[in-house]
Amino acid sequence: MVKRDEITALLPEINEIRDMELREKVISVWQEAMESGGWEPDEVAKFPFTLLAENVNVTFIEHVRTVCKMCLAVANVLSEAYGDRVSLDRDTLIAGALLADVGKLLEFERSDDEKGIKFGRMYKYLRHPFTGVGLCWKHKVPEAVMHVVATHSWEGDKFKRRPESIIFHHADFIDFDLARLAGG
Repeated sequence: MVKRDEITALLPEINEIRDMELREKVISVWQEAMESGGWEPDEVAKFPFTLLAENVNVTFIEHVRTVCKMCLAVANVLSEAYGDRVSLDRDTLIAGALLADVGKLLEFERSDDEKGIKFGRMYKYLRHPFTGVGLCWKHKVPEAVMHVVATHSWEGDKFKRRPESIIFHHADFIDFDLARLAGG
C-alpha cells in the first residue's frame, strides 16, 4: 500500500490545503489511483506528464507541482490586485490542481519501449478527467474540486468554468504548450 507520507513527499503542496478533511481526501484519491494503476511512488516521479507530445522532459510530478504553484501565484496576484472583487476558494484551487491529472495513473501503463510508458486500455474509453472525477466521487471530494478535474481539459470547453477551473485550465496549458514546444 502506498503510504500517506509517500504521497506528501511527492506532492508537498498538499500541505497548503487548510481544510484537513479535504487534504486527507486528496491523499486518499492519490493512494487509490497509484494502487489501482499499479504505480510505485518512484515510478510516478519519473514518467513524462503527457504522451501527446514528443520528447517531453517534464515528469508527471513536476507538471502537477508546477501547475499547482502557477495557480497559487495567479491567485495571489489576483488577490493583491483586486481584493474581494475576485472570489476564489484557495483550497478548491489547490485540491483541483493536485487532482486534475490523477486519472492519468489509470490512463497510462508500463511499456517495454524507451519511454517505459504508454496509453493503457482505459485510454480507449475514458481520458483522465473522467477517471479523475470517478476517483474523486468515490472519496467524497467536494463538487467544486471535481469541477476543476472535470473541466480542466478540452472535455470542459463546452461547460461554464468556475474561477478555480479557469485558472487551472490556463496554467495547465501554459505548461503543456511550453513542454511541447521544448520537445519538438
